[in-house]
Amino acid sequence: MEKMRSCRITLGLLLLLCFHQTTVECKERHIRRLSSQPSSPTKPQDFKIGFKRVILSIVLGILTGLIGALLFAFLIKIALQYINQTPFLKGPVIFSPRISSKTLQSALANENQLLGSSSNGKYYKTVLDNGLTVAVKVLEPLDGGSPERLSKSVKRRIQQELEVLASLRHRHLRSLRAYVRESDRFSLVYDYMPMGSLEDAMNGVRENHLQLRWDVRLRIAVGVIKGLQYLHFICDPQILHYNLKPTNVMLDAEYEPRLADCGLAKLMPNIDRATSGYCAPECFQNCRYTGKSDIYSFGMILGVLLTGRYPTDPFFREAAGGGSLGQWLQHLQQAGEAREALDKSILGEEVEEDEMLMAVRIAVVCLSDLPANRPSSDELVTMLTQLHSF
Repeated sequence: MEKMRSCRITLGLLLLLCFHQTTVECKERHIRRLSSQPSSPTKPQDFKIGFKRVILSIVLGILTGLIGALLFAFLIKIALQYINQTPFLKGPVIFSPRISSKTLQSALANENQLLGSSSNGKYYKTVLDNGLTVAVKVLEPLDGGSPERLSKSVKRRIQQELEVLASLRHRHLRSLRAYVRESDRFSLVYDYMPMGSLEDAMNGVRENHLQLRWDVRLRIAVGVIKGLQYLHFICDPQILHYNLKPTNVMLDAEYEPRLADCGLAKLMPNIDRATSGYCAPECFQNCRYTGKSDIYSFGMILGVLLTGRYPTDPFFREAAGGGSLGQWLQHLQQAGEAREALDKSILGEEVEEDEMLMAVRIAVVCLSDLPANRPSSDELVTMLTQLHSF
């Protein structure tokens, strides 16, 4: 703002200087013209012509000064934009005091443990020399071709977005600790989550390797929606997740959720969200993604926590009123049989079942086909925290 204010002041001074110089020159010309003429009485016609020439000279002087000042201001603006342009960084970019550039590069050069893979990259577990364990996500090539095809402007835009994501700080967000740019790909460094993702946990429940009580599941749902509330209402400008699903909900040792890959799908246009089952219908109908699209994805996650079933489960193709998890829940809710949708492993005390049935209603509203009918993340925080004390 200070630089723009100084540009405006400079522009004003230039205009005043040009106007003053032009006026002085016109006066001098008029005086010389008058002194060179014989001292005979001035004819009215000659006076009019001289006056018009003076006016024309003033106008042309003002226009010339104005154009020159505007051109100068434009050049100043271009120079300021170039100065303020995000520098094109190479090598590790560190956001955590616990990670050093040399240590990170040394760790990435070694063979690391593969944690999982997705359509946009692979996750590795890496232990740094100082004993810190981190998770590294190596993104797939962003252009599917040679490194030369990925222009510097695209790389700089990605770098700017990553720096915005690194600035996010919330209890229920997985913070970006560092990133490394290598030719046409980026490696993102996050905190390591020992319990893996929500999908890992629900797979353990389905295979009877893990018990996840209702109070834990509700706490996970509340944490997820609080993370979305921060992105939608606290961040300025608003940040959308774009790819919310159980694999992007990481769990710490206390099963507290942290949203991962926030906004990353915006940088990865090749991500196929259609097959995940968590994407809102408007994303396919008119390619429009809003905060209410994130709410639809949250409704799916809440449905998974309640039922223990994934949206792509073949069960929904056969179930009455099925076709999708949302349609099945809506059918049971309208029929007064919502209890039939609940995961049998969490049924127990009557008070908890009442909370679960209310949560089914909330999930059904979140999964409305019309975005306007879905609640906001701000409203959902109130709804879900009223079910239980957090």
